[in-house]
Amino acid sequence: MPRPPNYEFQEWWNKQRDKNHDLFEDNNAFLTVEIRSPTSDPTVGKEVRTRSARQISWIYLLKFQQIANSLAWITNSFIFLLRTANRRIQSSESSPSDSPHSKLYRVIKVFLILVILLLCFELVAFFKGWHFSPPSVGSAELMVELVYAKWLEIRADYLAPPLQSLANMCIVLFLIQSVDRVVLVLGCAWIKLRRLKPTATMEYSAANVEGGNLEDYPMVLVQIPMCNEREVYAQSIATVCVQDWPRERMLVQILDDSDELDVQLLIKAEVQKWQQRGVHILYRHRLMRTGYKAGNLKSAMGCDYVKDYEFVAIFDADFQPAPDFLKKTIPYFKGNDDLALVQTRWAFVNKDENLLTRLQNINLSFHFEVEQQVNGVFINFFGFNGTAGVWRIKALEDCGGWLERTTVEDMDIAVRAHLCGWKFIYVNDVKCLCELPESYEAYKKQQHRWHSGPMQLFRLCFVDVLRSKVSWTKKANLIFLFFLLRKLVLPFYSFTLFCIILPLTMFIPEAQLPAWVVSYVPGIMSVLNILPAPRSFPFIVPYLLFENTMSVTKFNAMISGLFHFGSSYEWIVTKKLGRSSEADLVAFAEKESDTLIETTTSSLYRSNSESGIDELNKLEETKKSGIRRKNRLYRKELALAFILLTASVRSLLSAQGIHFYFLLFQGITFLIVGLDLIGEQVS
Repeated sequence: MPRPPNYEFQEWWNKQRDKNHDLFEDNNAFLTVEIRSPTSDPTVGKEVRTRSARQISWIYLLKFQQIANSLAWITNSFIFLLRTANRRIQSSESSPSDSPHSKLYRVIKVFLILVILLLCFELVAFFKGWHFSPPSVGSAELMVELVYAKWLEIRADYLAPPLQSLANMCIVLFLIQSVDRVVLVLGCAWIKLRRLKPTATMEYSAANVEGGNLEDYPMVLVQIPMCNEREVYAQSIATVCVQDWPRERMLVQILDDSDELDVQLLIKAEVQKWQQRGVHILYRHRLMRTGYKAGNLKSAMGCDYVKDYEFVAIFDADFQPAPDFLKKTIPYFKGNDDLALVQTRWAFVNKDENLLTRLQNINLSFHFEVEQQVNGVFINFFGFNGTAGVWRIKALEDCGGWLERTTVEDMDIAVRAHLCGWKFIYVNDVKCLCELPESYEAYKKQQHRWHSGPMQLFRLCFVDVLRSKVSWTKKANLIFLFFLLRKLVLPFYSFTLFCIILPLTMFIPEAQLPAWVVSYVPGIMSVLNILPAPRSFPFIVPYLLFENTMSVTKFNAMISGLFHFGSSYEWIVTKKLGRSSEADLVAFAEKESDTLIETTTSSLYRSNSESGIDELNKLEETKKSGIRRKNRLYRKELALAFILLTASVRSLLSAQGIHFYFLLFQGITFLIVGLDLIGEQVS
């Protein structure tokens, strides 16, 4: 039976429509639909009003259908996540780097057992009413009541004071690091406001280099170190070989440390192809792969012909420099004899691939736009990013060359060059395309190396910094800001404060963390971090939660590097997928003329048949058949997820609103990451 119409509402609606009828008729006559009947018959009026009520009801039905569809989509997504998590748990294959024998994992596991026992104890106390009227030792009648009374005394007298002291220390470190972050942002704003940026004393014309004076172009060595880079070797070699630079003044070194024979043959074939096109390019392979990337670069710099070159440009295997890269960076060295390094910015071809790459883009955008630019403008020093930079070879030799003592050889040589008095320039306008890790496993291994290496280096070069001849301000900047505050303090307080102290304060409420520490200050810092990537503002909450989740990996890496644990010297090549960009294809088309392609095609086919590259093509077709990638479980993240979720239940008992929501969503984030549901999903 249809719902009876609301005549009072219809009468009010008709009056309002009559008042504005003339206005709508004059201005928007073509949009007006006459619903009012000209007759005064009450029966007809009732029919019209009934139809109008039905129209409104249809609108509400459509809205209800939209809400139902949204709820169905959310339900299906939740069920899909549950099935994926269940399938992943049943496979129960954990990450090789997440060993159950890890010291940190064992500590977290003991902590998890402790908080579960405490939660059970607190639940009993809650249902007994002891939260509202705590028992004393003298008034306790039951044994359980006596034990709870004793627990109250122990936690108030012995546990809360040291926990509160530790919390206060972490809060102070948190505020110091936040002030440092604010100062960096203000420095970047000043640079933008005053339009401060390094200037070159000369510029190369955009015209082709073939008609220019060769003496205007210094000798440049280009190095591409790689190791089993099956997916990206071709595009990286191609983008370097089409540099708009005289071929007589440039030599490309392909430094291949691959231990897979088929990859070696593929890279050799690519090098031969470009050699036949007239590019000066050499292939080098080391039999003894010692020192990882640093050993590879050190071996290449030991060649006799290197003394004929003035500058060296270094690109990792997934980097794709634009054809005018050398034209835009080399001019900064002209007239700056004390300049050692020109570092350019990274740009990412896959930053919108998934949530993980979007969150990485936020971090790295802040690093380049703010940290590197501010340090480059105001103190002429920053950490070399290991790639997409041009070094003066004399500066490399002056500071001792590449050393194999850490896994951050780029930071090592930058610090030693700074101590020798050399200056650096960061060019934010020149961008070099590259890839971001798309899987959490690859990203976690990369972050472990990036955070253990600086602590290795700090331990090794601390005395050298004190003995160096640079000013005390530069020494203080290196020790307190560059190493301690940004490399040690940040992962320490982030993990300790939000993953250890905050859950403990739920079970030891005598020690407290203020709400502004839990939410307000981290929220403000997240807004500052996201400013260089404004399109990422919708991801500000996932970014905040994910950064806290990554603190366990960074803390573990920092401790292993500082105390010389075995995993600190582990070097695992970051997995690439070979994401190419349209800019590369356009640059290649502009550089290579149709005539050159036609004249080289026949010779390439002949060389392919002569060198057996037909067999390599078969290898390339089957290159992925033997590689099986899986999503994995991460024990530390899962254990911390249950710790935080357990603490959120305890927080709910105490009606601590903001702490409860933070612990709940942070625990869910740890759970998602622990189940490897972020980043690339392998079916």
